[in-house]
Amino acid sequence: MSRSLFVAALLAATACSAEPQAGNAASDSTAATAGKPFVETVVADFDAPWAMTFLPDGRMLVTEKDGRLLLVSADGKVRQTIATLTVDSAGQGGLMDVVLAPDFAQSKRVYLSWSTTGAGGKGVVLARGVLDEANPGAAKLSQIQEIFRATPFVEGNGHYSGRIAFSPDGQYLFFTNGERQKFDPAQDPKATLGKVLRLTPDGKPAAGNPLAAKGFHPAVWSYGHRNLLGIAFDAQGNLWEQEMGPKGGDELNLVLPGRNYGYPKVSNGDHYDGRPIPDHAPGDGFEAPKVSWTPVISPGGLMIYSGNLFPQWKGDAFIGGLSSKALVRVDLDGTNARKGDQWDMGARIREVEQGPDGAIYVLEDGAQGSQGRMLRLTPAR
Repeated sequence: MSRSLFVAALLAATACSAEPQAGNAASDSTAATAGKPFVETVVADFDAPWAMTFLPDGRMLVTEKDGRLLLVSADGKVRQTIATLTVDSAGQGGLMDVVLAPDFAQSKRVYLSWSTTGAGGKGVVLARGVLDEANPGAAKLSQIQEIFRATPFVEGNGHYSGRIAFSPDGQYLFFTNGERQKFDPAQDPKATLGKVLRLTPDGKPAAGNPLAAKGFHPAVWSYGHRNLLGIAFDAQGNLWEQEMGPKGGDELNLVLPGRNYGYPKVSNGDHYDGRPIPDHAPGDGFEAPKVSWTPVISPGGLMIYSGNLFPQWKGDAFIGGLSSKALVRVDLDGTNARKGDQWDMGARIREVEQGPDGAIYVLEDGAQGSQGRMLRLTPAR
């Protein structure tokens, strides 16, 4: 079917009351670019946005790196700051992912991740709150509580990861913890760093995780990962994850329970200081990526398309490209994948989401020349 300890200077930050929204000029923001099968419409302009999600009525929640959570109207013209979280926003840190609970219609629960300081250094935390709109025009996220934190906390400002996805049945929460540019924790069974975790919705390690009996942290679902900046389920229930490789070797992985994805023992890239890393090879005991990129795309958010507006891409994966300033499409076919299109977006793309109408929404990350805009992509006519 068509269809995420290096030298700090080399691993510099990659981000990541109601009022009329400044910088939103929808009337002059629509452009069709030659060679692209979609039209780009500017919906809104933010200050270093990191993630977004849609409410059932078409409004949006958007996170900004400095700790603000915004409630944005469906047309992008009005926003409210509904929470300001205390985050450590140095380097790649900040307020990160935002995802609705599977029972949001009843519970109004919203899940968030952010980086913070604590004993030992810094790390990523998972939290949840309740969207309170009892006072019209003065919505807020209330009852905010931290429910899980990565372990251990370490020094440094990179590779937090912090992506969230619920299983299709709503019973489990999958949470990505990056290896924090420390290499070895990805293989350390006691650390959550460099892992995909499976939790209950209240942040506890889920019963029956595949490696607990082998002495791993009880939350670990898979390990040997680097910087996991996208995670999503497809319509068949397969879990996909993308991560930044080192110097080369960005990856799209099919995440399977208990598997070791190899980092830093194997990778299709090498260390930034020039030291080689053995490539993935058949029979090496590690799970190889389904797709890898060298030169890198620096993958940001991940979305599996399920809408009808672009029927030719139904079931495909879409990845935001940071250093590549691209929107990347991958053909998914069951548990197989192959490279599709890579469109030049002229800006670092941090997040990709599907709108209620099937349009594709992307967020520029607001760093290194990107403006921080939200763009809506619809078919070119």
